Amino acid sequence: MNRMKYKGYVARIEFDEEDRIFVGHLAGIKDIVGFHGSTVDNLETAFHEAVENYLAISEKTGRSAEQPFSGQLVLEVSPDVHAAVATAAQVHGKSLNQWASEVLDKAANISTSSP
Repeated sequence: MNRMKYKGYVARIEFDEEDRIFVGHLAGIKDIVGFHGSTVDNLETAFHEAVENYLAISEKTGRSAEQPFSGQLVLEVSPDVHAAVATAAQVHGKSLNQWASEVLDKAANISTSSP
């Protein structure tokens, strides 16, 4: 496990050998939100608490919590690549957006159906 997901936020997880704990940080936002746990269950609980606290503090201070990603991705590729992916999408009977989303999801090894 090197990442966790909760309420649309993704955390990058590392193991601190010196302190023998799992350490996580929210990814995809500029704010620094970290948490840790000595077991996977502790880590998951701490992650959920960190997200909930981040959202609560943002609401309390009137500052909007950063959203990790909008779901829109703009890419600039060569015309040859554009033509090749458009053709691949068509061959698979999908729109370019559907096909690219599935390919990127598979490449990132994340299921789009996760909570």
